Amino acid sequence: MIKFRIAALSIMVVMSLMLSACGTSSNNAGTGKTNNAGGSSTTSEATATATDSSTNAGGTDTVKLSGKVVIYSPNNADINNPIVKEFQERTGVQVELIAGGTGELLKRVEAEKDNPLGDVFFGGDTASLGAYSDYFEPFETKEKANLNPAYLPASKLYTPFTLLPMVIMYNKELVAAGEEPASWKDLLDPKWKGKIAFADPGKSSSSFTQLATMLTAFGKDDEKGWEFVQKLVANLDSKLLSSSGSVYKGVADKEFAIGITLEEAALRYVEGGAPVGIVYPSEGTVVTPDGMAVIKGSKNMDNAKAFIDFAAGQDVQALLQKEFFRRSVRTDAGAISGLPDISSIKTVDYDYGWVTANKTAINERFAKVVTGQ
Repeated sequence: MIKFRIAALSIMVVMSLMLSACGTSSNNAGTGKTNNAGGSSTTSEATATATDSSTNAGGTDTVKLSGKVVIYSPNNADINNPIVKEFQERTGVQVELIAGGTGELLKRVEAEKDNPLGDVFFGGDTASLGAYSDYFEPFETKEKANLNPAYLPASKLYTPFTLLPMVIMYNKELVAAGEEPASWKDLLDPKWKGKIAFADPGKSSSSFTQLATMLTAFGKDDEKGWEFVQKLVANLDSKLLSSSGSVYKGVADKEFAIGITLEEAALRYVEGGAPVGIVYPSEGTVVTPDGMAVIKGSKNMDNAKAFIDFAAGQDVQALLQKEFFRRSVRTDAGAISGLPDISSIKTVDYDYGWVTANKTAINERFAKVVTGQ
């Protein structure tokens, strides 16, 4: 087990990525509504119109574009908003941001396959993107040389965005010192019955990754993994949350003593001074990338690719590390102060191919466990 604590710091209101920003724009990211973040937009295909001497996220000249890009994203609004705003101001592209859960948005992409209304899928676990591979266009970002090759798919289906370790979060006012869970197995202790926050894997991509991680840790091929999951579900006491955001918020607000969540989500509460702690389970966890993908048949293909290049670039990745404690996928990124190095976190042998191929079957079986079938 590795326990992690960092001192509370003041949250920066003005983010470093936005120093060059001028003007303001209304943003409804996170509401599930369409967002014309930079004002009115056209429906024309993006075209390059000029280059100037300003610097983009990858450190090269920004290409000025026209038109719009429609982004489907399960990311939190506080992550999306500064990235979208700066992309608009640097490129001239108007962004329409559609927020929702990963599963919900992927089903939308599938339903729109004959007339795609979105251009980019921004966020979500890569297994989920892989399960919907028929609806995405292979694309190789110009930032490829700067990205960790371990997280680049041979299929070019997606571009990795950030690295996300899965952790156990606990509330120090509800969990006595010395009684913190040290492992996934500790979650089965009867004293935690009904006190564990966990999201529905069918609705939350991060929760699905956590489920697949636990199955792997205890035995995905010999039923021992599912034996563990059955016991865990019993200890949840029928409390299955509808979103990943409800997990870390529930722990921080003392609705739950323990939560299964993302490292970066828990860390933001630690950084904000909440009485919470983090555990990297002793059996091992997974450090997985979330992804960005171009929607097949995109009506604004050039702008879609430009946005992915931008989000994989040095400026955005530095912002994510500094302000949101998200680990960069870039090889030239520095370490995040106070965080354990990736190499020190014990991981399970996470089989991405198996997870992607069995995503539907895993979710269906989990639903049966929950309903007692």
